[in-house]
Amino acid sequence: MFKKEIYVERRKRLAKDVGRGLILIVGNTDAAFNYPNNVYTFRQDSTFRYFFAHNLQDLVGVIDCDSGEEYLFGEDVSIDDIIWTGPVASMLERANEIGVSNSGSLKDLAKMVDEAIDTRRRVHYVTPYRTKTINYVSSLVHIKKDYVPTYCSVELMQAIIKQRSIKSVEEVFEIEKAIATAYNMHVTMMKMAAKEGTYEYEIAGTMEGIALAGGGPVSFPVILTTHGEILHGHDHSLQIKKGRMIVSDAGCENDMGYCSDITRSVPVGGRFDQRQKAIYQAVLDAQLLVPTLIKPSVPYSTIHLAAVKRLGEGLKNLGLMKGDIDAAVAQGAMGLFMPHGLGHMMGLDVHDMENYGENYVGYDKNHKRSSQFGLASLRLGRELEQGFVITDEPGCYFIPALIDQWKAEKKCEDFINYAEVEKYRDFGGIRIEDDVLVTADGCRILGKPIPKTIEEIEQVMN
Repeated sequence: MFKKEIYVERRKRLAKDVGRGLILIVGNTDAAFNYPNNVYTFRQDSTFRYFFAHNLQDLVGVIDCDSGEEYLFGEDVSIDDIIWTGPVASMLERANEIGVSNSGSLKDLAKMVDEAIDTRRRVHYVTPYRTKTINYVSSLVHIKKDYVPTYCSVELMQAIIKQRSIKSVEEVFEIEKAIATAYNMHVTMMKMAAKEGTYEYEIAGTMEGIALAGGGPVSFPVILTTHGEILHGHDHSLQIKKGRMIVSDAGCENDMGYCSDITRSVPVGGRFDQRQKAIYQAVLDAQLLVPTLIKPSVPYSTIHLAAVKRLGEGLKNLGLMKGDIDAAVAQGAMGLFMPHGLGHMMGLDVHDMENYGENYVGYDKNHKRSSQFGLASLRLGRELEQGFVITDEPGCYFIPALIDQWKAEKKCEDFINYAEVEKYRDFGGIRIEDDVLVTADGCRILGKPIPKTIEEIEQVMN
């Protein structure tokens, strides 16, 4: 937990930006694994944790924009609970820890919301993403559950996005702690991938164990596969074999809930062959270009296009692309090789704040999402600002089904050399990703550098 003054300031700023009404910030509850008392590892709602800190179940925070009063609602535990959990703080003590002057039970909360509704005051809440929370908000504000997302507060979401997008020094420090653990995860992966015959699940399981030993769980299910053409390859059932690349996209949370998100791609056995080297270097050249372009006021969509152009130039040198690469990028030809966006926001969520909606977080009135295949998947397209933490993750993939479809449609055949592309159907994919802080005049790649040049990777693996 940060010092309480940080949370006080966050809530005051939120109340000022929203202006009027009652703000509800609903925390998460436990979710059953296979029977009610056997639950998944608890994960607090990031909005609640940002403003009310406590990583505990069944809490609701309230900010009254009109009176300036703040409240923490929940239930004090009974002796039966204490037997199983040990001593815990009271609701009043929890409220005092974070500078909140009022506390009460969930029944008290229901009465407060009813009074606000009766007096026609606006009740603000963000779009819930868990069924239990949807049902709870439905009962609190007396809206049918199907309409709960419809009546969420756009003003509240925009005010939160405005605040959470800019990371403080304390937040960056926490993110770098998570990256330090990710360093160990990926370097361990590289060493294990040097041994042909190892199962993917052995590597993925070891990486997840490192995350837990570092103080937190993984920040999303580990992506680790020798079928890198599957962008989110969560199956880990295969034995690794020479000739294949492993794509390892993984990160962790630290004890404060802040995330890391790193991708490395390495050759099974520890040595790149010539074909792997060529594609890898084309992706790396694009990935290294990005930090030279990042600075405040530059749209990330512009940097995405520059990165795919650099990748296209590399593929043209290998005979996979042809013609004018600027024209190829403009017409969407690079979507065959990189059908995803360059990056996204990162913080308390690995895709930070995307529960509010990608377009609210990554776009604005001046920057609208493209409908072009590939570019449409860019999660962050608006202008960068000092304090953003974002990912830089270009990739190159050879997806047989997509190749077949585009080839049959003769799509972008002025730019794609399909005869050469066919020779790479068995290649898989490559992705390289770092976490980047936007600074006043450029950027800083966060954390201890994780090996990513061909020479660095081969040195670690051998």
